[in-house]
Amino acid sequence: MKKLFKSLMVIALIFPSLSYSCDEHGLTGIMEENDLYIGPHEKGVSKVSYADFKDVIERITRLYEKDFEKRGLKLFIQDSWANGSVNAYAQRKGRTALVNMFGGIARHETMSKDSLALVTCHELGHHIGGTPKKERSGYGYGSSGRKVYTWASNEGQADYFASMKCLRRYFEREDNVKAIEDKEVPSFVRISCQNQFNSAEDVAICIRSALAGYSLANLFNSIRGRYSLLSFENKDPSRVLKTYDNHPAPQCRLDTYFAGALCDKDLYDEVSDSQVDKGVCSRREGYVIGVRPLCWFRPFYQ
Repeated sequence: MKKLFKSLMVIALIFPSLSYSCDEHGLTGIMEENDLYIGPHEKGVSKVSYADFKDVIERITRLYEKDFEKRGLKLFIQDSWANGSVNAYAQRKGRTALVNMFGGIARHETMSKDSLALVTCHELGHHIGGTPKKERSGYGYGSSGRKVYTWASNEGQADYFASMKCLRRYFEREDNVKAIEDKEVPSFVRISCQNQFNSAEDVAICIRSALAGYSLANLFNSIRGRYSLLSFENKDPSRVLKTYDNHPAPQCRLDTYFAGALCDKDLYDEVSDSQVDKGVCSRREGYVIGVRPLCWFRPFYQ
């Protein structure tokens, strides 16, 4: 065991990106493992600039640092613009909640500034996105006979929190109606958002969040080598028998982002680390729209 631990430490020193993770061991990020690398001087990339990248990090840090302080945590979002890795990671180190944002993911051709904010929100979601949490692999059940969980919200929950809470908060004080004026919006998205929200600003935030989710889901699609079109209307039909902790399929992730965008739960009704229905659009409370998709989430009462 000591030899294994030393080996992992050596790997972390040689490949520092692996020390930042969406799990506690440094093995996964928002993306599945990939060897794509997009350096800061490559051509044919997104329009996301370093100024955009920095602005997203600074704004989200300001929005959430006090929330982390209330939990006894210090939020630190690492600016790794020069690193071309197409990924982003979250990790706990003591009482520090770390997020490492790599420039490579911002530069991918599918990305926009809004979808970059969604990535950052996803990583925050691992820290404060609530339950379901990732099961601690290799530990089985604790002495109480219950499953053992990590500090990290699982991938689907981090996605859901990202569009349902964090991205809405990020957009809250902007002119969102103006922001979507020149955007091509699918009619299904526009009608769905109009049916769910009353004010023009809330409708615009819903649309803007859905489009950010589409941009990011297309990145997942391209990494997997899939060329089928993702759809807001034709959702992932799969149903899990047990809540899935790892990366859902790209269509399932888009469904999750769109569900979060459509959830009309109070933005400041906080999620919980122990109550799965707290602060979310829950089937148990009678919600049909904005609920977590069954392609990754299995309600314990079903």
